[in-house]
Amino acid sequence: MPQKRETFFAVTEVRVGKLAPLGATEVLSGIDKKIVLGPVTARATGLDGDEQGDRRHHGGPDKAIHVYPLSHYTRWAAELPDQAELFRPGGFGENFVVDGVTEADVCLGDRFRLGDALLELSQSRQPCWRLNIRFGRADMARLVQTTGRTGWYFRVLEPGEITAGGPATLEARPHPEWTLQRIARLLYHDTQNETELAEFAALPDLPERWRRLAKRRLSTRGTEDWTSRIVTPEGVAP
Repeated sequence: MPQKRETFFAVTEVRVGKLAPLGATEVLSGIDKKIVLGPVTARATGLDGDEQGDRRHHGGPDKAIHVYPLSHYTRWAAELPDQAELFRPGGFGENFVVDGVTEADVCLGDRFRLGDALLELSQSRQPCWRLNIRFGRADMARLVQTTGRTGWYFRVLEPGEITAGGPATLEARPHPEWTLQRIARLLYHDTQNETELAEFAALPDLPERWRRLAKRRLSTRGTEDWTSRIVTPEGVAP
């Protein structure tokens, strides 16, 4: 924790999206988010004007604001040249495009002051098959999961206005040992590490869905099936 408040990262773009068909499908999604000029209000349910097509898995207090690092786009474009033109800010449906930080630099529970709002890092994104449609690759969600370049979500602890270009200052870091990079390794690679799963499940303010996941792995000594989340359902792909 810094002794004085310093800029931790910069928000280069703020974006919101209305529901629209995803690609050539009939699936409604708010992933195609547009830049907001001027201040936008962050509330417990998200940014004013932002919409989500599947409220069961997207949006809500634990997923109020989605964040994606700007630096990831360059890496994706280099690794997947056939889709390079699609890897530009806003591509992953993020509300905030951020510069100077990745999943290796932020921790679960981090609290940031951004404009008038106080935000808390609630969880990393668990990619779903909609990314396959978005980028025209059947394996895109799996690649995002495997690389750990998922982005993350903020809860809104104190609502307020946020404007692109403003600094984010770190106000609290209760779990410095739990970077999102470490969590991705536990969730998708070292999936049966019982010591880390038990520690993870005991973290306060962990979304209940993740707590149940960790406890289920501990009790069954198995890993959940990711197919329904990362594989495009039959009949959806154009």
